[in-house]
Amino acid sequence: MMTTSGVLPSLRLTPLHDRDREPTWWRSSVIYQVYPRSFRDLDGDGLGDLAGITAELGQLAELDIDALWLSPFYPSPQRDGGYDVSDYCDVDPALGTLADFDALVAAADALSVKVIVDLVPNHCSTEHVLFQQALAAGPGSPERGLFVFRDGRGASGELPPNNWQSHFGGPAWTRVTEPGGAPGQWYLHLFDSSQPDFDWANELVRQEFERILRFWLDRGVAGFRVDVAHALVKAEGLPDWGGRADGGSVPGYPFTDAPMFGQPQIHDIYRRWREVLAEYDGERILCAEASVEPLTRLADWVRPDQMHQTFNFSYLAAPWDAAELRRIITASLEAFDAVGAPTTWVLSNHDVVRHATRLGLGEHPARPGDGIGPEDEQPDHARGARRADAASLLMLGLPGGVYLYQGEELGLPDHTGLPAEVRQDPTYHRTGGARLGRDGCRVPLPWTRSGASLGYSANGRSWLPQPEGWAELSREAQREDPASTLNLYRAALALRRAHGLGSGSLAWVEDLGGPGCLGLVNNDVLVLLNTGPTAVELPDLPVLLRSRPGTSAPHVLNPEECIWLQTEDHGTTGP
Repeated sequence: MMTTSGVLPSLRLTPLHDRDREPTWWRSSVIYQVYPRSFRDLDGDGLGDLAGITAELGQLAELDIDALWLSPFYPSPQRDGGYDVSDYCDVDPALGTLADFDALVAAADALSVKVIVDLVPNHCSTEHVLFQQALAAGPGSPERGLFVFRDGRGASGELPPNNWQSHFGGPAWTRVTEPGGAPGQWYLHLFDSSQPDFDWANELVRQEFERILRFWLDRGVAGFRVDVAHALVKAEGLPDWGGRADGGSVPGYPFTDAPMFGQPQIHDIYRRWREVLAEYDGERILCAEASVEPLTRLADWVRPDQMHQTFNFSYLAAPWDAAELRRIITASLEAFDAVGAPTTWVLSNHDVVRHATRLGLGEHPARPGDGIGPEDEQPDHARGARRADAASLLMLGLPGGVYLYQGEELGLPDHTGLPAEVRQDPTYHRTGGARLGRDGCRVPLPWTRSGASLGYSANGRSWLPQPEGWAELSREAQREDPASTLNLYRAALALRRAHGLGSGSLAWVEDLGGPGCLGLVNNDVLVLLNTGPTAVELPDLPVLLRSRPGTSAPHVLNPEECIWLQTEDHGTTGP
């Protein structure tokens, strides 16, 4: 077992995780997610574009990131924000061209930043040529065999093939009109009706996606974030199931039993993809968006022959509570260490309420992807900002990989006042407004203090409106403020690299500050987070960084604050 020796004699440490001895970039990486439509609009049409990303790469490189992850930029009718793909090997004309993509990769490479692209293998758009061919070919055709078409139930096939529900609300089946005009078969769509699921039991589907992987690998991408990676293979026979496809809690139907998610055969697909990536130099990677529970089961996805990383949604959903954070971090490191994989931490992305808003609510949302609107409880923005900065500093002090979502380095909250008429998320429309969806976390970024869209667009147009008050959260405003969230991220990321925290060790600090305080040592940095109601006295050690600079005495940790202190190397070693 791991041991500690001869350092920090006044603190009792419980070793948990040893240093990472493998020098591969992705095991300790910081990867920045760009949602292209909302990042920067260079051509003035109100929609972000690839050229806008390229124009701002220098500002992102200042964060000392390892890679960008680009959310979908493919041709798409945009029924689901680009995740309804009509061509996997091109760029949507509204976002640019393949030449623009190549220029982006080249510019990023010049800054030593890698580019990872989103892959959407569970479903495509109904406008994809393969689905259009399937509709035209009719029942029983090879073209329909690429998708999940089934005859309906009932006397004339008028009922869906099973009772599955869409992740976005409503039935997961849509009936088609056959070429002759008669009502016909049904096709499965775990998401919007414009997103038909592929049938991954069909070898032709597997061959097509290997072709797509190679298309982008040949253009120099460093890997793929795999959308809905848990859903490709469905249980044989497509049995009825009473639970919710979106993972919502239903008594008697644990999510682990869902027949549309996490089927064992799915791992064979990713083993083959890992072999494809191994044909290329430079450590190309796969990162799974896999809603799989518990963490010990999720670790199966990152065994040495499968994915390199997977998002840790248990950590993202953790409440503001020291004991629960410790439990989740411990379980995560134990599960992933058991298979020799790094843990990948994340607090926000394009599918969930931003953590600056979640942490400002009186009660942590049970479903952080459902959105918050003007009729809901509004967050305490000041409290959310304090807690978000502290939570971010804790996350950046953990060993493993980190994913950042565009704008979190500015402390951006969700837009919780979006009017109904501007909402575009299919969740909102398919549920009749019962679930608001994800538009609030996808609002275009503020770059400058002034202008109709705060520098997002060349002429002030914006596909979603920005909320009031974002001018002082803009990158321009925050660059000049030494106490800003932007400068906190810049300092933390620089210290993270300088102290090797991404590939570092972790030992829990016991009996320091009471039950509301979480303490850990990573290499030579002591990280302390105070989630309790009272201030905590700190050890007499040099301060490296704190989430609320200038707000307290040097050796006091306020509530809703995180601090990094310099220590000697605590010497966690192997057996």
